[in-house]
Amino acid sequence: MNTVKKVVRIYEKGSSHWVGDGFPVRNLIPSSGLEGEIDPFLMLDYAGPAQFEASERPHGVGEHPHRGFETVTIAYQGSVEHRDSSGNEGTIHPGDVQWMTAGSGVVHEEMHERAFAKTGGVFEMIQLWVNLPRSHKLTAPRYQTIKGADIPKVAIGDQAYARIIAGELNGKTGPAQTFTPVYLIDVGIESGEASLKIPAGYNTAIFLLKGRVRINDTLVDGEAKMALLDKTVETISLVGEAESRLLVMAGKPIAEPVASYGPFVMNSKQELIQAVDDYQAGRMGHLSKRA
Repeated sequence: MNTVKKVVRIYEKGSSHWVGDGFPVRNLIPSSGLEGEIDPFLMLDYAGPAQFEASERPHGVGEHPHRGFETVTIAYQGSVEHRDSSGNEGTIHPGDVQWMTAGSGVVHEEMHERAFAKTGGVFEMIQLWVNLPRSHKLTAPRYQTIKGADIPKVAIGDQAYARIIAGELNGKTGPAQTFTPVYLIDVGIESGEASLKIPAGYNTAIFLLKGRVRINDTLVDGEAKMALLDKTVETISLVGEAESRLLVMAGKPIAEPVASYGPFVMNSKQELIQAVDDYQAGRMGHLSKRA
């Protein structure tokens, strides 16, 4: 009897492109073909690692809208400043996470932190889009800055750890507030065996930033690889064959129609038309000029 989640398929990036002038990304969801299999996750962009030279003008992506989902940014190297039309501001540094609920609609910008821009350095981040169910599509916008010091860290092997951003593991619960059950776990493994549990029935994938690791006996190595796991059992077995960094992502499927157009994700075409109209009419607000 199989006791671990089987690896269904390994995915590689589907596209590479720039977001603004500050985020050179490799996209794993959805351009690789991975979409409904990982509901409620809508998108995964892996930015960098990329070297930026010192600049007096911060790079990034300027004012743009969102509605109907959440953006989650995990910082590995470099720092990002956020501000939005709901009056929220925040800066994340390596180890921190930014979790923004666009909900009914928000306009925001994401720029390299000014101090980072002035010195330059290596920039590396992941941004996820997490869907909202129909009942919360138009919830009020919300912003969470989650500092690394507030993310529980547990041992999952002799030379492996897990930082619990969202969900529960080994009696510890991640600080992120979510609208549907979601697991987001940052894993580091040097060598040897490790394991963790994700509830059966959850869509589950593991993103390998770098390294060489066996996931339930399937070898995944290199950079920017995504392993889709089945949903039938709970246990994930990891064997590190080189120093590796992974992101485990899992969620209870929302299983609702998805209609998307650029920065808007709703349930129907008519709702998308309304989102575009609301943005163009200024009902999602605007940002003041950057100081």
